[in-house]
Amino acid sequence: MIMSWIFTGITLISLLCAAYLGRGADLAAAVPNGAAAGIQLAISMAGSLCLWTGVGHLMERIGLTRRLSRLLTPLLHRIFPDTRQDSVLAGCLSANICANFLGLGNAATPMGIRAAQRMASRSGRTASDALCRLIVLNTASIQFIPATVAAVRASLGSASPFDILPAVWLTSLCSAGLGLACACLLGKVWR
Repeated sequence: MIMSWIFTGITLISLLCAAYLGRGADLAAAVPNGAAAGIQLAISMAGSLCLWTGVGHLMERIGLTRRLSRLLTPLLHRIFPDTRQDSVLAGCLSANICANFLGLGNAATPMGIRAAQRMASRSGRTASDALCRLIVLNTASIQFIPATVAAVRASLGSASPFDILPAVWLTSLCSAGLGLACACLLGKVWR
């Protein structure tokens, strides 16, 4: 609801500025151009997102997420202690983390939602510390291969869409590390 108010406000401000500056014709030309560019970008990204979402489902079907879950078990047990008793939660979390490693934000979302629902069913009406850590990890997501960003860059004509890797690695490690540290600290302070 709030986003619709923000979008309406931005639209009204644009209309008022165009009318005040006498640039209504420019605004009228920009609207269909912007819509066409948005559709073109969405179509160019759809192939990449479909591919990686399919890879995620395939990983689940062939049992690769279970194996990755075993690899990630020490990390998962440390960050999410509930995974010791709940193997389904561990599988959802490991699939979500692996999808985020690959930079597949949209493909990681269903697995993250399943994990969050499982965590929320245990904690009642308030968000548990583990659920807050999951939200922080999903927001900051450590990415080793930013597939979605690379697809956007390639669709916009970048000659080397993966030349951003060192910056992505550094910023995602810093943001995820700082986010988890703050979530752990605030979890202890609020208790």
